[in-house]
Amino acid sequence: MTDHAAHPPATAAASDNSEGMSYLESLPSKIITLYIPLFIIVVILLFPFYWMALTSIKPDAQLIDMDTFNPFWVVDPTLKHIKKLLFETQYPRWLWNTMYVATAATFLSIVASVMAAYAIVRLRFKGANVVSASIFLAYLVPPSILFIPLASVIHSYGLFDSPLSLILVYPTILIPFSTWLLMGYFKTIPYELEECALIDGASRWQILIKVILPLAVPGLISAFIFCFTLCWNEFIYALTFLSSTQNKTVPVAIVNEFVDGDVYKWGSLMAGALVGSLPLVILYAFFVEHYVSAMTGAVKE
Repeated sequence: MTDHAAHPPATAAASDNSEGMSYLESLPSKIITLYIPLFIIVVILLFPFYWMALTSIKPDAQLIDMDTFNPFWVVDPTLKHIKKLLFETQYPRWLWNTMYVATAATFLSIVASVMAAYAIVRLRFKGANVVSASIFLAYLVPPSILFIPLASVIHSYGLFDSPLSLILVYPTILIPFSTWLLMGYFKTIPYELEECALIDGASRWQILIKVILPLAVPGLISAFIFCFTLCWNEFIYALTFLSSTQNKTVPVAIVNEFVDGDVYKWGSLMAGALVGSLPLVILYAFFVEHYVSAMTGAVKE
């Protein structure tokens, strides 16, 4: 017994060696099939952010003379463009307008989507499938077709050149997809939980607030991220409905204020795009952890 324990079978040692050798043999194939494609994808995804950051700290001479200076590197970086952006323009006001519009429109869209999705999935009224298909088809209508009639409606109500116009218009493109997304999450929640709550005397409103929404946190987070990102980056409606400089959002303002005819102020333009993308980066970095934890909690339940 002692000798056998001290000297494991040769077959086990051989299997361990074969596993080690198989790992070494598979390493070149992993480099070709996994690591190189991942490296290429990461470079393609991160290169625009690198270019924005590089351009925002380049002196004007290096931005113009690319024959003398390396376009992919910077010598003697400067913060002049960022300083001009933050202290010599209305960029903080534009950033606030974007945050205000995106937050308000996202809140309205999530509330409406939750009610619509719950009514379609749980109340089982006649024509629910037709309504759900119609809501999703409304999402497929491009904004380039809708902005002209919506501009007429906004102007007739006296909301032109007001952030309120965007808050009321953005839900028209956010609610359809958010409703469709939340319908899928609500369908995964067992109906027996609602039946138990109904037996205990809970109302539909209490079931929605205390039973459905806590279990649908991953769907709510996904819908929130989608709505907020789309509002933050939206361009056509913001360009059409807002005209005064102080009311503009970041995507429209940096294009209108830093482009003068055929003269592009690349330093300030890229600095504005870079600073404007930071809130979304922070949002994703913060909510990814909560999204994973919410998914884990939903699986446990």
